[in-house]
Amino acid sequence: MGTFLLVFAIVVLLVAGMSVGVIFSGKPISGTCGGIGALGISSSCDICGGNTQKCEEENQRAGSEAVAPEDLAYDAGAVGRKQ
Repeated sequence: MGTFLLVFAIVVLLVAGMSVGVIFSGKPISGTCGGIGALGISSSCDICGGNTQKCEEENQRAGSEAVAPEDLAYDAGAVGRKQ
């Protein structure tokens, strides 16, 4: 049990240290140098197919289609009540 607590404390300290480092660095977490971008494949996106202009247009379109709060839910207490 003592070994478990020691390992758990070390992991908690490591995570806390990394968190403090990210908070005080002032920049967002970035990806690695690998991944799809390193392979030269830019058409991995189903929406834009690699065209960044199309992605920006889609993001603007999605942002402009605001949904009213009353359209996101319904009154469950009204079910079964006569209106």
